[in-house]
Amino acid sequence: MPSTDVSSLSMLGQQTETAQSPEEAVLEKVPSNHAGTDYVVRFTAPEFTSLCPMTGQPDFAHIVIDYIPGEWLVESKSLKLFLHSFRNHGAFHEDCSIYIAKRIVELLDPRWLRIGAYWYPRGGIPIDVFWQTDKPPEGVWLPEQGVATYRGRG
Repeated sequence: MPSTDVSSLSMLGQQTETAQSPEEAVLEKVPSNHAGTDYVVRFTAPEFTSLCPMTGQPDFAHIVIDYIPGEWLVESKSLKLFLHSFRNHGAFHEDCSIYIAKRIVELLDPRWLRIGAYWYPRGGIPIDVFWQTDKPPEGVWLPEQGVATYRGRG
């Protein structure tokens, strides 16, 4: 089994400060040892937090990111710190969700990516955001994201 080249990474194995904003956050990548093989990588962030840009109140989401790598994989510590950088950042649900997906696409140029951002209700309604780069490639095992829609007391 080939080893993964981690020589370009600046955060893995080091004490790292969280960026003050998503724009400042560094996302890092490592080469995929299985380029050319279609498989799905899933990251789940069940306790994502950002701030409402109008009130400054916290907004919470359960985010699921699925992607099929090309030549690169996202380095998970950098992704975790990137997602954490939203904790003091004011943006609407849609903006946070799509920004996350587009930053990963820009970094990796994956064969395919989708994001499901399941936002908890504040003010009475949940706002869920879904986006994908294209149809997934034929024949790929793609499990459901498994996050139930919000039901409240119903």
